[in-house]
Amino acid sequence: MTKARYAILPLIVVIATLSILPTTSLSAQNADNPALLPQRDGSHDFDFIIGDWQAHVRRLPDRLNNSNVWVEYDGISNHKKLLDSNANFEEFEVTGTDKKLHIKAQTLRLYNPTSHQWSIYLVDLDNGTLSLPPVVGGFTGNRGEFFDQEEYKGRAILVRYVWLNISPKSARMEQSFSPDGGKTWEVNWICELSR
Repeated sequence: MTKARYAILPLIVVIATLSILPTTSLSAQNADNPALLPQRDGSHDFDFIIGDWQAHVRRLPDRLNNSNVWVEYDGISNHKKLLDSNANFEEFEVTGTDKKLHIKAQTLRLYNPTSHQWSIYLVDLDNGTLSLPPVVGGFTGNRGEFFDQEEYKGRAILVRYVWLNISPKSARMEQSFSPDGGKTWEVNWICELSR
């Protein structure tokens, strides 16, 4: 045998040995530690909402008090991307069906590429403030869930937003409060969007 063949022989032995050793797949190792799993890029999760919508809102004014008296509103909900980024801004305006109640609101949604989560802030343009803390979360498929903790009537509650991407012409957002750490939820705001 020539020297070149002797030099290749150890490499062949190493490859053959590696191929018969038991292997643990990278995904199996990562399953034990979800932090090592590849993170899903959710930066386009709210793209479905961009554009102009008709809004129909049902609001429960008396919250966490076993009320079932809802108030209804109709109006618009317009969403646009900011500077061609993954952030977006909503202008929202609805009037009660009795024409006496009026709600005007703005929402800022920001995507964090490090945490892979969205932060949703209510914007009070009249007073120059952002709601803090934001609701934070993300999407699984066409359903997004976003949470924060707030104080309501002197007690700590959890707040949850649920966004549903139903179709190109239909979307829905619900807000719920939980007074018991997420064991039970009371829906108090339903916004159905159509175009």
